[in-house]
Amino acid sequence: MQTHKNQLNNVSEKEILKEISSGRYKDFYLIYNRKSTDEPENQKNSIKYQKSENVRFAYKEHLPIASVSLPGFCIDGIISEKHSGFKEDTALLFGKEGTVQYRIDRPKFYQLVQFLSEGYFKGVIFLCWDRASRNRGDDTVIRKLMKQRIDFRFTLASYDKTSSGALHMDIDGMFAEHHSRVTSEKVSLNIKYKRDQGFCTHKAPVGYQNLGNMEHKPFDPVRAPVVKKMFELYATGNWSLADIVRYAIEQGFTMTPTRRQKTKEERQMEEEDDITIEPEAVCRIPTFNNIHKILVNRFYTGEVINSNGEFIPSKSHEALVSKKLFEQVQGLLNKKNKSVHYIERLDYPMRGLVHCKVCGRVYTPYEKKGITYFGSRCARDCPNKKKNINIRYLSEQIDGILNALYFTEKELARLAATESTDIALFEIKRHSQLELNENKKKKIREDLAYINSNRLTLLKTGAYSPETIVAEEKDLNDKLAVLQDEESTSDASMRETMKEIIKLSELLETVYSYYENANPYEKEIIIKKIFSELKLDETGLKYKVKKEFEPFEKRFIAPWVLKGWLSETIQYANLFKLVIKDLEIYIQDKELHI
Repeated sequence: MQTHKNQLNNVSEKEILKEISSGRYKDFYLIYNRKSTDEPENQKNSIKYQKSENVRFAYKEHLPIASVSLPGFCIDGIISEKHSGFKEDTALLFGKEGTVQYRIDRPKFYQLVQFLSEGYFKGVIFLCWDRASRNRGDDTVIRKLMKQRIDFRFTLASYDKTSSGALHMDIDGMFAEHHSRVTSEKVSLNIKYKRDQGFCTHKAPVGYQNLGNMEHKPFDPVRAPVVKKMFELYATGNWSLADIVRYAIEQGFTMTPTRRQKTKEERQMEEEDDITIEPEAVCRIPTFNNIHKILVNRFYTGEVINSNGEFIPSKSHEALVSKKLFEQVQGLLNKKNKSVHYIERLDYPMRGLVHCKVCGRVYTPYEKKGITYFGSRCARDCPNKKKNINIRYLSEQIDGILNALYFTEKELARLAATESTDIALFEIKRHSQLELNENKKKKIREDLAYINSNRLTLLKTGAYSPETIVAEEKDLNDKLAVLQDEESTSDASMRETMKEIIKLSELLETVYSYYENANPYEKEIIIKKIFSELKLDETGLKYKVKKEFEPFEKRFIAPWVLKGWLSETIQYANLFKLVIKDLEIYIQDKELHI
């Protein structure tokens, strides 16, 4: 093994990739072995077992194995990977001309199918279908490669090149996925059931022992007495958290042993040699935050959280401290908790602009390693997992929205073609509507005049009561007000409105060009001019533009929609005038300072 690694070091990865892409191995096969992280105890599917069976199958079938070794991918044509075949990335990216991008989670499998699609290898050998895939997404990739005449071989199964063989393959793929679904469902249901029964389904905190089962979490004979003493000392009110930390260290108290993360080389060695490398566990001294987390953890009162987020009596462990002592500690902690109030608010761009789409809480700016981020402390039950974004992500999302807000050349051409036909028809219709409204107004005024001049007669004869005559007057006045509003709206010419909306589109395009080159503070000004609402969730940024920009957001998408869109824009005529003036002032100011 050591000699082989030395040979790998003598040949650079770039040279190996060049050799592969040259077509040297196009008549050779690779072997792919996968051990599922969901089945650590299944020795039948161990890497060692798969290697021996697959090599034996290749020898029996006279399938030449490529003698290629690529660091982090394969050794002597044999790929070994420890990864779940069931879990898949659900995100899709839709590109141009009908393309859909799908992310493969398994890094070595991804590299394998990429090489196969390029025709660098003739085929690949798996132990069985469920070692190749256990989800529909990866199934689709494999079947498309099969249609490209890439040879997929399976040691424990053979599929005829017939419809029956294809059905056999479909059934194996279906059962592989079903097996993983059932396993996942059983695990989830078992954990939920145990949690609701009062068992600890997670790692117990310091002071308790984790023996590998959720039914029994006994006291740690060394650490438990010190943890209990920490609660008792703090409850006196004479000890600060810093004092408790010093006391714990003096008693030789350490946190539960933890291991460092495995290096990339160690993970690859595990995959290739089917061994388990466990870095040495280290006991670290407690920090201020460690002690605070201990003192606020209700686990020490003998309670656990059920699946509804409620605390219930535990069947896995005994209480280390009484509830009375715990609540006494919480009271002191809350009393000594001081909120930080800044004399001056820190100056960050885009503060208060973005809110969580689910719970509505604001994303607050903060700086880390010179980069501005936005973080949301969402409500406890908020399902939004996108808690943090950086300023670049926010700027790019808004950039895409602004870029789509103004008219394209094709849309402007359609508007120009419409101006000579549909707008003329709208003008005729508008004048007809004005004449009709004038007749309605005349009739309402006559009715009001009749009521005023004959009020006493109408009341004496009993034709109207005082209440009904007042209601009738109000109804007529309301109708008159509506007609007057329609008339003032209709006073705007459709042609003038179209000129204004095209002018506004040009201004938006200019503003977008400024946005692209603006600093974060300048971008904030532009965002506030155009957007009334910005909300964020896992799917991305959601927005609402101000009312005057709604026609651009809701603009026509088909020729028959254009007429409806044109008739609606007339109601925005007054708003267009105001926003055009505002943007012109902004652009003039920018040009003066360039």
